[in-house]
Amino acid sequence: MLPLEGIKVLDLGSVLMAPYAAQWLADLGADVVKVETPTGDSTRRTGPTSEPGMAAIFLGTNRNKRSIVLDLRDPAGLAALLRLVDGADVFLHNIRPQKLAKLGIAPEVLMARNPRLIYAGLHGFGQDGPYGGQPAYDDIIQGMCGNADLMERQIGQPKYFSTVSADKTSGLVAAIGILAALAGRERSGVGGFVEIPMFETMVAFNLVEHLYGAHFDPPLGPTGYPRALAVARGPFRTADGYISMMPYTDRHWIDFFREVGAEDMLVDPLFIDIAARTSNIDLLYERLAAILLTRSSGEWLELCKRLEVPAAPVLKIDDLVHDEHLEETGFFEHLSDPRLGALLFPGVPLKFDGVRPGVRVPPRLGEHTREVLEEAGFAADEIAALLASGPDQQPSAAETRKPVAVAQPTL
Repeated sequence: MLPLEGIKVLDLGSVLMAPYAAQWLADLGADVVKVETPTGDSTRRTGPTSEPGMAAIFLGTNRNKRSIVLDLRDPAGLAALLRLVDGADVFLHNIRPQKLAKLGIAPEVLMARNPRLIYAGLHGFGQDGPYGGQPAYDDIIQGMCGNADLMERQIGQPKYFSTVSADKTSGLVAAIGILAALAGRERSGVGGFVEIPMFETMVAFNLVEHLYGAHFDPPLGPTGYPRALAVARGPFRTADGYISMMPYTDRHWIDFFREVGAEDMLVDPLFIDIAARTSNIDLLYERLAAILLTRSSGEWLELCKRLEVPAAPVLKIDDLVHDEHLEETGFFEHLSDPRLGALLFPGVPLKFDGVRPGVRVPPRLGEHTREVLEEAGFAADEIAALLASGPDQQPSAAETRKPVAVAQPTL
């Protein structure tokens, strides 16, 4: 039994941030119902796919959920959603706040119907600031929160991180906030409103280390953690490739410099302790880089293992599927779907009492509309009327009976 079993979540999220937050709740055992428009989440059409409406980006953020279709512009669709809210524990969305009243799903409306409801608004910016209500996507927030500036400091030009870091980080923080609100409800018996703004979330994320000298008033130094911004920071080139290596403690550096015959570095005031090394990190990494060029990756990894200095090979994305550690721990999930065929998913990284939560294939658009409405007590004629406004993707009896074999996809 997973920790969130019995918790009912209505997920009105689209694209990535909110769906990712909801997926975490689903992975932890919550019954997450993804509420979609008749055209569905746009990510259903983003990336390669073997079945229309089930594209790669959608698969990455919607596993372990159920899907229903409701047209909230239709009074009947809105009324149906409100009835579902009555039995929900969590309602989350990433709709801009000014649109909520028009849709009839503003926080005060839903929490008045269901006082135990946790209402989570995943926004681009805090509602009470001058940016409130402005549209925001990952690239916009990466440009505003310091990501692009950090890259410019390191490589000489502003660039985004090569991952949707703002969406995913904000989604994780949203899941944490929702879990905290659920815990608070256990004590008070009353739900509440949780706001998760991307901009503020990413500013907080970046300033953990990069506020640096500006923690003090007046500042005792510039912003930016020198070690993370060092131009010479690895991965480091070796005689035959690259390795990731991070001597950090005094013991790491002492043992390494002695081993390679660089005893002069041990008494150099530029590198004598962690404070000195941090202040002169670029020069330190340049010296380290020159040393690492003299031997192969394998030799350095063996030496570092012996000295207990953190080091590892540099893996490519394509390497991860066959990584021996991930294979041995059973991290990846190999699934087979009657229509999509063989599928590969990263597993849930957490384990509870030694057991990793399972993974289910993300839902087709509206696949569970009938099922969810029946569970909520809707009459047959009400369900028929609502299904007429959108796709009913309930699997056929033949598909349900078709045996599912575990396949090993090749990448």
